[in-house]
Amino acid sequence: MTKSTSLLLATVIAFGMMATTASADIRKGQKTYLKTCKTCHGNGTKGAAMHTQAEWESLFANGGENIVKQHAGSKAEGFFTGKGFENSAQDLRDFLFEYGNDSGNVPSCG
Repeated sequence: MTKSTSLLLATVIAFGMMATTASADIRKGQKTYLKTCKTCHGNGTKGAAMHTQAEWESLFANGGENIVKQHAGSKAEGFFTGKGFENSAQDLRDFLFEYGNDSGNVPSCG
């Protein structure tokens, strides 16, 4: 195998691994959504479509400050003010952003 072929193969494998990692975050976010948000906001298709991608970005900006405020006094307040949200905020944001109502994407199974 030539050096250029080896380099090309290594590059393809590296990009494939990065794509898998990005998908894993979205899947983790979907699991978090189904576990903590589905009761009030419906399945992932309905919940993610509540906002555009820009609106999800705004809600999750500054450590999720706006989404935390939005859930103050709700059944989910404990999740949003505790370690649960702190540990899963990025994955949840990735899921909701990926399937925002202007994304053209629809989540499967949830």
